[in-house]
Amino acid sequence: MAAGLRVSTRNARFQQWESYLANRTKRQRAGEFLVQGVRPVSLAVEHGWTIRALIHDPERRPSRWAADLLRTVPGADRVAMSGELLAELGDKSEGPPELLAVAAMPPDDLGRIPVRQDFLGVVFDRPTSPGNIGSLIRSADAFGAHGVIVTGHAADVYDPRSVRASTGSLFALPAVRVPSHREVLGWAQARRADGLPLLVVGTDEHGEQDLFDFRLTGPVLLVIGNETTGLSRAWREACDHMVRIPIGGSASSLNAASAATTVLYEATRQRLLGGRPAPR
Repeated sequence: MAAGLRVSTRNARFQQWESYLANRTKRQRAGEFLVQGVRPVSLAVEHGWTIRALIHDPERRPSRWAADLLRTVPGADRVAMSGELLAELGDKSEGPPELLAVAAMPPDDLGRIPVRQDFLGVVFDRPTSPGNIGSLIRSADAFGAHGVIVTGHAADVYDPRSVRASTGSLFALPAVRVPSHREVLGWAQARRADGLPLLVVGTDEHGEQDLFDFRLTGPVLLVIGNETTGLSRAWREACDHMVRIPIGGSASSLNAASAATTVLYEATRQRLLGGRPAPR
């Protein structure tokens, strides 16, 4: 077990961790972020993420879950912190957390995403909402995708709101940030050169074909656009096909995370049913 530390004042280490709640630059420079909640922390440990610190209130009797983590997680500093300070680092809506983890960010390397003959991946182009990123990662995990790629000037995958919205799926599914579409297209071209017949399929209300009529059983990289402006021109030109989600009512469009969930569900449905089109 790593040596125990105690934080009882708003010292430099506390201020650094506090800055991770709102300051993306400081998270990125340190290469770490805060994780709260039984499921997210448990999944981070289960999937082998590097835990740099476990922060707990020494005046609070730990649950079996917290006691096990404090006893068994290798290499992490054990930090005793007053409940008042711990509450400032946690989700204010849920009260003081029993335990927080400080996790290291993995590299933003597209090689982290496994590529197989049944590959299903998602690109989120320039998302502005951290909550939408987390929700999309959660849906991608639920429907068997192999990875999520966030491109362009976008909200941060490791923003506390994204981490919270993913409900732990961030730790089970590779999520990689890249500067632009170019890196993704180069990666996709390399996969094709290796013999994978990968299709890049974008979503747009003016797509050439209804989603439910488009075959998604082969290796597919789905591309979801920005919440306000949709796909960038570069992504539109890069996609092999564009599909639309038929909607009714007075809604003009779907939320980006909801659209991604719909497309992922249809891809999974087709794969389970041998590519049969949806009933009309």
